[in-house]
Amino acid sequence: MTPLGRDRRGGGRVARPGGLGRYPGCGAAALLVFAPTRRRSGPSGRASVAAMAYHSGYGAHGSKHRARAAPDPPPLFEDTSGGYSSQPGGYPAPGADVAFSVNHLLGDPMANVAMAYGSSIASHGKDMVHKELHRFVSVNKLKYFFAVDSAYVAKKLGLLVFPYTHQNWEVQYSRDVPLPPRQDLNAPDLYIPTMAFITYVLLAGMALGIQKRFSPEVLGLCASTALVWVVMEVLALLLGLYLATVRSDLSTFHLLAYSGYKYVGMILSVLTGLLFGSDGYYVALAWTSSALMYFIVRSLRTAALGPDSVGGPVPRQRLQLYLTLGAAAFQPLIIYWLTFHLVR
Repeated sequence: MTPLGRDRRGGGRVARPGGLGRYPGCGAAALLVFAPTRRRSGPSGRASVAAMAYHSGYGAHGSKHRARAAPDPPPLFEDTSGGYSSQPGGYPAPGADVAFSVNHLLGDPMANVAMAYGSSIASHGKDMVHKELHRFVSVNKLKYFFAVDSAYVAKKLGLLVFPYTHQNWEVQYSRDVPLPPRQDLNAPDLYIPTMAFITYVLLAGMALGIQKRFSPEVLGLCASTALVWVVMEVLALLLGLYLATVRSDLSTFHLLAYSGYKYVGMILSVLTGLLFGSDGYYVALAWTSSALMYFIVRSLRTAALGPDSVGGPVPRQRLQLYLTLGAAAFQPLIIYWLTFHLVR
């Protein structure tokens, strides 16, 4: 025990440091604890406690004060960048299991065989899709129908509006290959039908807006109806050519081009009706319908019922002529059906 002494002020006992001198070589610190004493100047008479630390020196040569370093605070988060956690139940670092799975998959011979087999199946399927696509839609043939220029478009539009003065209706060939539309005015194209269809849809939206009847549903119905009628017309022409056993170079693109030229007459009829009323609409409808009928008869008669049909059986020639006249007579009906509700 540390010997205790009486404080001179009588307030308490103190621990004498001399008591530790009995143990030579001891480097332990002695703590002087003052017992609670009363404050003479304090009004409340509360007891105060004071503490101080007394450190003894090393050896017998004197005393030396040394401050103890505070321990480092524990980290808020555990460092898991090194891989798996060292604690039991820890989770692996992000991406470690994925990398392990990929490496294991690449090193598996069965997986490599399955990947090679899957690649071969995908390549074979791609080739089949391209083959079937080229079977029905040839990119080279499609480019032919869009090989136009500004001069051809202007002349073709004039021919569609006033075809009565045109003399030569035969398609020109070069080494058994038909010339592109920009070099032959009689060659059918898909540029004018496509642009005319888009223009017709926009013009229909404008006409409906002027009449306060515009809505997206009505415009979509108008566009889909016009497209469906053209598709039905092309299918009917294909069926008629098959039943009439017509041997010609006409393809689906040719028939689609000839059927799409009606959009030019539809645009002119609607514009005239918006500018001059219903009377102007019916005058323009009569003009464009007759011009389109004349154009269709001369073009299809030359292309579909050309030199191969000359000298054939008379009933077959008559059937082919009826087919051409029926296709031409059907144009005014479609033009009127698709445009009369836009002019009021």
